[in-house]
Amino acid sequence: MMSINRAMVLAAGLGTRIRSLAPDVPKPLIEVAGRPLLSYALEMLDRGGVQSAVVNVHHLADQIEDYLSSVSAPSITISDERGERLETGGGIIKALPHLGEAPFFSCNTDAILLDQDRPAPDLLRDHWTEDCDALLLMVPRARTTGYPGKGDFSLDSEGRIAPLRDDQPLVFTGLQLLSPSLFRGEPLRQVSTKVFWDKARSAGRMRGVLYDGDWLHVGDPEGFQAAQERLGG
Repeated sequence: MMSINRAMVLAAGLGTRIRSLAPDVPKPLIEVAGRPLLSYALEMLDRGGVQSAVVNVHHLADQIEDYLSSVSAPSITISDERGERLETGGGIIKALPHLGEAPFFSCNTDAILLDQDRPAPDLLRDHWTEDCDALLLMVPRARTTGYPGKGDFSLDSEGRIAPLRDDQPLVFTGLQLLSPSLFRGEPLRQVSTKVFWDKARSAGRMRGVLYDGDWLHVGDPEGFQAAQERLGG
């Protein structure tokens, strides 16, 4: 199997729910316990064996580019979305030429993963199979902070993504492995990754893996404060 060592880092969002904390700072650069959120994402990918990452930029893009200029690992490619709003799926479509032919990781920048055993990318890599197009890292609702929802999905007995059940509320961590075939040939447009999840799920090719660490969601001021307290900032 081809090496799985590339990633897409989704850093082009407007961050409207958390903007009040730092109106002139893009969400990926908001600091939690003295470190930008983006640094947590890149460190997690680096620890998990990712060698190159595409980072898309839109809102306050110059600041993010300036920060990335000092990052040595993983190797960074900028996907410039200053003139367009592409959402998550559109951002991946634009970046696809840089992501190669093998499955690639995709992650958000508004969460921090606290590993208990192995780096999270290793867990996904170990569970990737050829009959899968989307493999999501899931965490039990009870192991989250800063997350106000009831959950996103559950898993069936074979690890496939299933509708949310009250007895197994699982939350998508923002980290996933995706097959480039899901996006190949798609026109560049504003579209959510959820459209491609639906495509994979309807074909029985969308699965989940349970994460054994904790997940700190930093999407709003309340989540930010909870993460600060958890990390001792």
